[in-house]
This record gives sequence, structure tokens and C-alpha cells, in this order.
Amino acid sequence: MTVLRPQLTGTFGAVASTHWSASAVGMGILDRGGNAFDAAAAAGFALQVVEPHSNGPGGDVVISVYPRSAGTVRIICGQGPMPQATTIERFGALGIEQMPAAGLLPATVPGAFGAWMRLLAEFGTMPLATVLEPAIGYASGGYPLLPAAAATVAAMAPLFRTEWTASARTYLPDDAVPAAGARMRNAALADTYERLLREARAASTDREAQLEAARAAFYEGFVADAIDGFARTTEVLDSTGGRHRGLLTGDDLAAWRPAVEEPCALPYGDFTVYKPGPWSQGPVFLQQLAILSGCDLRGMGLGSVDYVHTLAEAAKLAFADREAWYGDPAHTPVPMAELLAPEYTARRRSAIGDRAALDPQPGRVGPGQPWIPQAKPEQPGADEPDWMTQLRSGIPTVTAGAPQAGAGNTCTVAVADRWGNLAVAVPSGGWLKSSPVIPDLGFPLGTRGQTAWLVDGHPNSLAPGRRPRTTLSPSIVLRDGEPFLAFGTPGGDQQDQWTLQVFLAIAEFGMEPQAATELPAVNIDHFAQSFAPRASRPGVLVAERSLGPDVLAGLERKGHRLDVVPASTLGKVCAAGVDPDTGFLRAATGPRGRQAYGVCR
Repeated sequence: MTVLRPQLTGTFGAVASTHWSASAVGMGILDRGGNAFDAAAAAGFALQVVEPHSNGPGGDVVISVYPRSAGTVRIICGQGPMPQATTIERFGALGIEQMPAAGLLPATVPGAFGAWMRLLAEFGTMPLATVLEPAIGYASGGYPLLPAAAATVAAMAPLFRTEWTASARTYLPDDAVPAAGARMRNAALADTYERLLREARAASTDREAQLEAARAAFYEGFVADAIDGFARTTEVLDSTGGRHRGLLTGDDLAAWRPAVEEPCALPYGDFTVYKPGPWSQGPVFLQQLAILSGCDLRGMGLGSVDYVHTLAEAAKLAFADREAWYGDPAHTPVPMAELLAPEYTARRRSAIGDRAALDPQPGRVGPGQPWIPQAKPEQPGADEPDWMTQLRSGIPTVTAGAPQAGAGNTCTVAVADRWGNLAVAVPSGGWLKSSPVIPDLGFPLGTRGQTAWLVDGHPNSLAPGRRPRTTLSPSIVLRDGEPFLAFGTPGGDQQDQWTLQVFLAIAEFGMEPQAATELPAVNIDHFAQSFAPRASRPGVLVAERSLGPDVLAGLERKGHRLDVVPASTLGKVCAAGVDPDTGFLRAATGPRGRQAYGVCR
């Protein structure tokens, strides 16, 4: 294969993200003496400004860190819970059978800001003002609007003008739809960041005390007050076609703190892979890896018919378990140890046959009976406007009605520094399509609650204070106990398929990270997507055309229902790490989407 981008290597720092500006921001922080955690946070705040169609301060983030001094991986959970007023019965009284994709009803506690503050407080070194400075600069001075963001604004403009008027004031300057590449500003968001800094500085001159003061100003101060007032008093036109007030309150924000958690982990040869817990989809990566560890992948050959078939079938088994078993373990125990046990994994591996499975089922562990809820999608009205079609689609980017294979969404940043620290974050939520911009704050709330089920008794059932299962899934890998790679990708449910393929290319076939990110990618679409309208395509394997006609024909002969998409359209994997043979730092970014770039020196 021809590698489109060079493998970036260096000795000082490596940053890879889904936007070139965020990567430059991260390297700038390293240049000023910050560590990987400072750089990741600064890049994360920049992403909130320059990728508003994919994330924002009202959304969520999952962060994985490896501080070299501690020698252990930790997970910072920036997935906020559902409000205390959110119950299945309340939605039933509104005549709603499936969580809506957009509006105020599916809003959770915004977790991103708290998680970034926790990262800086626990592991960072830089003052908050230094970390926020680039984001404030982009919000106040302007940034070039990405084509995908411009397309989102254009699609939503009629709704913005008539209903979500604060969004219109922010993203329709002079009441005109901005073109791709136009200079876009968000003065209200810049003011919010600056006020957070002012309140932090007024509270103390101590760095840690300022971080806590900024957190308090967001979750107990003026930001919480604005969110509470907006949700209580504003009826918002949402994806149900009706108008509803929100359920999120200031008390919900004040009661929440981001947790620093133990990861789920799995050894794989010389490597150990670390993922967030089953309140995310992260362990599905480990379940696939455990199943594949007993398969002769090298003997099959990278990208061969048997190789792709085996990966697809392992994904079906692991994702069936995700759908049946995963949820917030703080509310419902998840049998994660049993799902990763060698005996169970061997049984799952034995279910892989020579033909594509069209009815994969979850496995049994313990006395529980696994079950997968059935989606009840909202029914589109006759001749509904395009903006309503966009609202009913829970992914952040614009679709053409039906879910698009490989549609890009969410953000990623990965950093490795000269001290051996690794950090990777996948921010999401609070995007332009999710809900109206809150006046005076400059950002909308997220809608992660749409991933919960409005049924009783499932691990991912809607419940007050429960974290809805998130798709956000960063990865950290150690090799022989030493820092090796931190990586993630946008892509919703597909994240742990595309990143797994990159990891296997590195671990099994010795590829450099950059080359691995450019390989042809595939993903199953068998199960209902986590996002509304919960579409599923049983038996479908989405495959990039660059796999080649012989491989595609061979997969069809094995019974896969192929959806062949153009080359380089699935995922934007971003990675940063350390070459164990040379000690050089490495950065890699997949070329898909044309905006993800790495920096390394």
C-alpha cells in the first residue's frame, strides 16, 4: 500500500487530533513547559470552539491517562448522569417510547468541563489561564469554519431562525449562512471562558484552588444558573415534533463530580490494553481482542478474506454482549470479569463459523438472562422539512435521511510527552444539532441521554442519576509495562472496530502507526446504533472499496451483506506514543476527513 502521510517521529512531544488547530495548540503547551495532560486539556478546549458541530462545553468526554511517575493507567469519566427528574414514567406520560435525539429532554449533566478540570488538577502543571488562552483566542478572534460545520449550519438554518434563535445569533452572522472557510467567532463562549477565569483568579492565586473555583463557577455558579433557568423556562422544539422544557436542574449539576476510575484491562502478547469501564462501550474492544487472541490472524494475512471475516464475526459476538450486558455499574452490576474470562471467550470464539452469522446472540454468564431491547423509532411526518430529519438523527453531523456509513462525528486528541506521559481523550456532545445555544453562554447542552432505553430492567435503562452508556472509547496500550500508544477515533458505535483494526495491524503485523491508520477499514452495522433513530442493518458489513474486488467478492461468498463505500471514509484514528525500539515519540493521524493532523518534534 502507498502511505499518504509520513510517520512523524521526534524526541520532545507528539500530538495528534481531529483538527490541525487543536494539534498545534497542544504542541504549543508542550513548548511552554506543560506536560501531556496540560496539552490534552488545551487541545480539548480548542476543539470545543473549532469543531462545534461535533462537541462543545455542554457535552461529555472520556479521558485515559498514563502518568509515568505513577506507572498506572487511569480513566477520567466526563460522562454526566441523567437528571434526578428523569424517569421512564415521565417520558411515558409524554407519549414518548424512545429517547429523543435532540432537544432538552435527553440532556445529561455536562461532563466535559469538570473532567478537564479534574485532569488538570490531578495530573497537570499549567495555570488554567494558559490552558484556556488558545480557545478564548479562537472564540473571540475567529477560526476557519470546517465544511462539515458549515453544512450543519446550512441544514439547520431554518430552525435556527424560527425556533432556536440563540443558535441563529451565534452561527448565522448577519442572518446569513456562513460558507466553509469563513471566519467564525463565538463571542458569548469567549465571555463564558473569560468569566470562569475571572472568578477563578478572584478566588485564589493558588493553581489548584483556581481550578476548583472554575469548576464551582460552572457547576454551582453562573453557568449552572443559566442552564437551570433555560431548562426550566424555555419550551424547545425538539425531535419529537413537540415543544418541551428540560429536566436538568442546577441541583443536578451541583451534585456531580467527575470520577477517576480504574480501567478495564486485557493482556495481549507483549501488550496490555486499557479501556474505560462498561458505562462506555470500551470493554467491547477487549472482548473482540480476547476472542481474536485464539485465532491465527498472521496466518490468515492482513486484509485477506478470512482475516476480515473473522474480525467481523468477532465484532458481532462482542457487540451482542455490549447490547445485552453493558450499563452503568454504579447502578447495575456488569459481569465484566466473566465476559473476559478465558473459558467464556473460548465458547464465544467457537461460535465463529465459515459463514457470516445473521443472528448473533449475546452469551450467558451467571444466572442472568441477557436480552437486547428493540428500537421504537420516531415516525417521520409527511413532507417534514430537512431540519427535522436532521433532528431525528442523533449523530452530530448532517445526514441524507438514513444513517450514513462512516459518517464522521465526535473528536479525538492524543498526546505523548518527553517524560513518558500519555493522554488520550474523546470529546463529544453539545453539538450544533443537539439543542439550542443557551443565551449568554454560547453553547448548547448535550443529548447523551438518547442512548438510554425507555424500558425497565436493562443495564442501560433510563434512571435518575444513571450514566447512559456512552460510545466514547479512548485506548492506552503499554508494551512490556512501558508506555507504547494512546489512540482514539470519532465514529460512534464504530470506534472500537476501527481502532481495533489499527491496533492489530501494529501488534500482529508490525506496521508503523501512521501506515496502520491508513489501511482499508470495515465495520459491522448489525445491531441498533446507540444514537436515535436506533437504526440497524442486520448482517451488513460496511467495507471501503480499497479492500479490493477479490476480497469484497470473497466476503460476499461468505454471506456478508456488503455496503461498499469509497476509500478512506471510515474513521479518523489519532494516535501518539513511543517507539520501544528507538525511544522516539510518534504521532499518527488517519487522512480521512482531511482535517486530522499530527505534530511531532
